[in-house]
Amino acid sequence: MHIILVSNRLATAKTLNVTARLLLAVVAGLIFLSFATSFLFSWVGVRFNMPFAEDLVAAVQQIHNRKTEAYVRDNITTMAVKLGEMQAQLMRLDSLGERISKLSGVNAPKQEVIGKGGQGGPLIHASQALAANELQREIDRLALIVEDRSDTLTALESQLMERRIKSNLLPTMVPIHADRVGSTFGYRLDPIAGVGAVHEGIDFVAEQGTRVIASAGGVVMTSEYHAQYGNMIEIDHGNDFSSRYAHLSKLNVKTGQVVKRGQIIGASGNTGRSTGSHLHFEVRFKGAAQNPSRFLQQGTQMALNSAADSKPGSPPVRAAAPQKNSRATVTFNAPR
Repeated sequence: MHIILVSNRLATAKTLNVTARLLLAVVAGLIFLSFATSFLFSWVGVRFNMPFAEDLVAAVQQIHNRKTEAYVRDNITTMAVKLGEMQAQLMRLDSLGERISKLSGVNAPKQEVIGKGGQGGPLIHASQALAANELQREIDRLALIVEDRSDTLTALESQLMERRIKSNLLPTMVPIHADRVGSTFGYRLDPIAGVGAVHEGIDFVAEQGTRVIASAGGVVMTSEYHAQYGNMIEIDHGNDFSSRYAHLSKLNVKTGQVVKRGQIIGASGNTGRSTGSHLHFEVRFKGAAQNPSRFLQQGTQMALNSAADSKPGSPPVRAAAPQKNSRATVTFNAPR
């Protein structure tokens, strides 16, 4: 960089060459001069006890302290707000977990208590607010508790999901919209032979052609005519559970087909060993007949909310008076 100096006293112009090294030296000199001046004022004020120098140093120090205090105060305020938010979040998580546990009937896993054991003593309010490090420790402690509560809700969700899956794979949906129940599970007088016999299912009395739905999802094991059951469908639901639908007038599924809960699989009829149009429904575990009412009563609410349609204003299906020596009485709602 070239600087040309022109003066009335000079006959000719004078050129000054400014290099980068020179410019850097000038800047360094100015910085050094400012530090030296500040140090000089401080030294003079302390050495000779000059009030104006002391006031100047004190004013600079006071400004610096105010900025530091404002920064710390803002940080503490932010941490206190965050601490309050975490406490509120923890209360919401506890309340939510308690409500979900009560509504679902699933007990939440026991949580490990974070902190010390028995504590007590008189309540004496602190004269000073929590320091920054104390606030940080409290935030870290609450963060661990919030994480622990989140794990609790996750475990509760897993239990609910597991229960829902099991419920969908258990035959708990009423398989037909019936007028009444003809025979319950247990001992009865055989309607054809007229002798005492064991009835291994429930007979739902319904008009010919009333649609029959799968009580739970699974794989069709049998869909064919049987000498005793007539047109029969048997569905494997897994975990050694299966259900049977007998005396059908129509078969809508084939062997090996995967069916969903509530899917139409056939229609009621009067085929096989039967005295009239109805649906014979069985639930079996490891091949042994179980009382279907135990499962259907568990699934009443699920049946009410199922996708299967029903006749408007239809009343709940209730069992007829139990036969002598009958094992159970059936009371449940038809699918809607």
